[in-house]
Amino acid sequence: MGMEVDAAFVQAPEHRPKPTIIEAQGIPLIDLSGPVDDLVREIGNTCSEWGFFQVINHGISPESRKRIESVAREFFARPSEEKRRVKRDEVKVFGYYDMEHTKNVRDWKEVFDFTVEDPTFVPASIDPDDNKVTTWNNQWPQDSPELR
Repeated sequence: MGMEVDAAFVQAPEHRPKPTIIEAQGIPLIDLSGPVDDLVREIGNTCSEWGFFQVINHGISPESRKRIESVAREFFARPSEEKRRVKRDEVKVFGYYDMEHTKNVRDWKEVFDFTVEDPTFVPASIDPDDNKVTTWNNQWPQDSPELR
């Protein structure tokens, strides 16, 4: 096809997946309707053993999930210049980002981070005697109110 892959996405040979076949028995399910203590333990164990899981009984309707997915697809389909207008950085910790790295190689993914509590107040330091607070705010594209 003649397509070139950006070198930023190419992993060194020692970090590439090995050509082995792993048989998975299914994606682990985490049921959010269970007791909290059991849930915390189950999430911790599943993250250690699998690294990912599917959540069930979370209370979000199928209609809401479809709407969220549609809005997210619309945002990520935009040109890079548009998405980067709400790019996160050291000061703006929420928003669009596409420059994460794993093992010094750029990840082939995009994210849009936001918080439910806007603004979010966080301690400015780990010193328990320091009462200073940092405020983090969401950023949203001007022309996409449905993303909020």
